[in-house]
Amino acid sequence: MNGAGRASGTALLSGVLLLAGCGDSGGAAAGRDPGGGEAVPSITVQAGGDEITVDPTQYCLDGEGQRYRTDPTYVEVAPDTEIVLQVPDVVADAGWSVQVFDEQLEERIGEIDVPAGTTVFDEINTSDVVPPTYYLVVVEDADPDACSGLSGAWPVGFIRADGVAGTTTSPTG
Repeated sequence: MNGAGRASGTALLSGVLLLAGCGDSGGAAAGRDPGGGEAVPSITVQAGGDEITVDPTQYCLDGEGQRYRTDPTYVEVAPDTEIVLQVPDVVADAGWSVQVFDEQLEERIGEIDVPAGTTVFDEINTSDVVPPTYYLVVVEDADPDACSGLSGAWPVGFIRADGVAGTTTSPTG
């Protein structure tokens, strides 16, 4: 992990804070475009349990920055469990990274670069992060010419519990 910043990190924090219900400028639910245009992509996460779908808190859709209200997704995980993140081709083609935040989504404590074109990334272990409660935020690389540099952001909270099999809690059940 490295602490180097990216253009996408600038706009990220405001979108990630929407996870806590701080507001929304688009009024749309994540996963669909109210104008009938392209669909908003979701990602999937798996860490010892079922694969879950995560909607973005923000995304650049049809050239306009969109922010979404979404209930937080948390994953309860056992130590030393592989975390598998899968993004759709549109995100892989744009490029993406994984930013590591503290349990309050206030302090970025690391960043993991993902090789260009990667759709499945499985090089993170639940014990790689020191605090037992943290967020991984999948961040799409921002296009500086679109959406004022706003990038897609998909936050997932992890709660590490010793000796407990992985379980998931998502907004849809």
